[in-house]
Amino acid sequence: MARYYLSSMDILYRIAMWISGIALLLMVAVIPVGIFYRYALNQALSWPEPISILCMVTFTFIGAAVSYRAGSHIAVAMVTDRLPPLWQKVASTLADLLMLALSLFILVYSITLCRDLWEQPVADFPLLTAGASYLPLPIGSAITLLFILERLLMGPQHHRQVVAFGTSET
Repeated sequence: MARYYLSSMDILYRIAMWISGIALLLMVAVIPVGIFYRYALNQALSWPEPISILCMVTFTFIGAAVSYRAGSHIAVAMVTDRLPPLWQKVASTLADLLMLALSLFILVYSITLCRDLWEQPVADFPLLTAGASYLPLPIGSAITLLFILERLLMGPQHHRQVVAFGTSET
């Protein structure tokens, strides 16, 4: 069962990494288009700003889940690195539990936010509703929750050896 969960998390990790990378690439491509049309052609487009904001939110929340699983998130280890190994483990578990609580909080309230704003259109981009533009928040926090559970139950991903594509050995 653990092997299947790890395999699923490996696949989810790669998908989330691609989604956040594509969102960043799209944001970097869309912003200059808006700037060019506004200042070079003196014709402001309405869609680059809401699209780039959606890409930024996607990159931030889904990319944060990817960073968390990879162990490359921001961590101040000045104090914990000086602790004995047992207390380092306790501090790491406490940090994971606090991340779990924070992710649950974001998940619950972002679902409420999306639901409350689902019908509200974005004025500059009518194909997109305000609720849909906030979908990366609950999706990213749900992915983060899955990665936190993986870390709590099976240890950090960056300490496992990859056996084959999509599978990991603990």
